[in-house]
Amino acid sequence: MAPLRWGIASAGKISHDFATAVGTLPADEHRIVAVAARKLTDAQKFATLHDIGTAHEGYEALARNPNVDVVYIGAVNNAHYEIGLMMLDQGKHVLCEKPLCINEGQSKRLLQRATERKRFLMEAIWSRFFPHYRLLRERIGRGELGDVREVEVEFGFVLSDIDRLRLKSLGGGTVLDLGVYTIQVCLWAFGGKAPTKVLASGVTNDEGVDLEMTAEMHFPGGGIARMKTSALKELKNTATIRGSKASITLHDFWSPLKLTDTDSTVREDTLPPARHPFNFNNSCGLRYEAEEVRQCIQAGRMQSESVSHADSLLIAHIQDEIRKQIGVEFPEDAQFAP
Repeated sequence: MAPLRWGIASAGKISHDFATAVGTLPADEHRIVAVAARKLTDAQKFATLHDIGTAHEGYEALARNPNVDVVYIGAVNNAHYEIGLMMLDQGKHVLCEKPLCINEGQSKRLLQRATERKRFLMEAIWSRFFPHYRLLRERIGRGELGDVREVEVEFGFVLSDIDRLRLKSLGGGTVLDLGVYTIQVCLWAFGGKAPTKVLASGVTNDEGVDLEMTAEMHFPGGGIARMKTSALKELKNTATIRGSKASITLHDFWSPLKLTDTDSTVREDTLPPARHPFNFNNSCGLRYEAEEVRQCIQAGRMQSESVSHADSLLIAHIQDEIRKQIGVEFPEDAQFAP
């Protein structure tokens, strides 16, 4: 089999980490062949660092590159929709950084376009491909936790001065940036079921973007998930899943290399060495989602079972609901009703 040929849309920090992580996978299975950025100099610098053959100015050129099979979109939140459509319309498969789009309306349209174009599309919820997430799902599936009754998850760092988080014009806020992770781990624990009720409150900045969020999701059968996000302070950053028989804790839950098991044993994973330093925590684990994309495309699947289109729509729906309750609105909300 020929390697899967990747294009990278945006030459920012997360794209750097993704490219570095892909570099730890077998070269006969994954190859990054092109990168695009708004400024050609940024794309060229990125291409030089990562040994990528082609640097494009603008995303249109990447969409039209016939040598690219799949595009990883690492651009700012509010650019995902437009770039995603562009890539799908030119016949590219897409792995799009989370949040998939700004809201449920956009997400629905993007997923629909992928289905129409018969192209693979996945929101890059990389957490779910870590071995510890797989283990958690197996334990739940085998009934080792009993009935899942409660999930408690916190995700916070001092991020309030970071533009992509604090600015409305970039689709900022902790609900979209951090909340996607807390929501997805709760849904993962409750088997992907939709909550029957969502209650949320939060703190907004002068841009009208949320800097902290506290929410509860109530599930059929009485299960409750409690979530907290913050851009103002560092939180515990763990997710504890409690069942009627036992509980499991994921440490650094969005990219966990450490898990406290049902019998209180601490299990530790490792990631391979990479060519360049990473910008973010355990980013080498982005290799797991890249491999999932390859396997799905090779098998002719248009979506991943672990982050299905339905999963992404449900997450977007919950994010919209939380934002509504906190009072965070984006221009896209009026434009794209679900």
